[in-house]
Amino acid sequence: MTDPAAVARLAAGHDAAVVPVFDRASVPGEFFPAVARALAEGLPAAGVRRLVAVGLASVLPTATGALLMDSPGYPQEWREFYVAHGAGTEALRAAAPEALDWLVLSPSGDFDHTGPGAGGYVLAPADAEARITPGDFARAVVEEAGAPSLRRAHAGVTSA
Repeated sequence: MTDPAAVARLAAGHDAAVVPVFDRASVPGEFFPAVARALAEGLPAAGVRRLVAVGLASVLPTATGALLMDSPGYPQEWREFYVAHGAGTEALRAAAPEALDWLVLSPSGDFDHTGPGAGGYVLAPADAEARITPGDFARAVVEEAGAPSLRRAHAGVTSA
């Protein structure tokens, strides 16, 4: 997934790409920026104009403007992973040509695997207590892939 030519081959014939990737065998700080650069080059080469990448709440700003991962009491054992995800978003921001309409979409907090879906979602800043069901998050991803309302940004969503 870090080879732009491979991305172009896989994406050929599609209008949009949804990318929720991670490689456990990789070094996150190298993997996420490399994937972002490959997508930024390979998708436009294939004629793909829209990218929705799945991100993390940890690197979203809270209502105060501080990143969630920098909030008091926020778990730090995965900080290297959080920072690597953020580096991937920054690499995408730097490398994506104007021809690529991209969005990194994250849950504003975490997933709710027990509750019923609300049937919708709202944009929201990072909040460790916020929850979204997988179904509501999938709806946000699909809607943003097909009918974009957010462009060239990292945004958070929570259940409506």
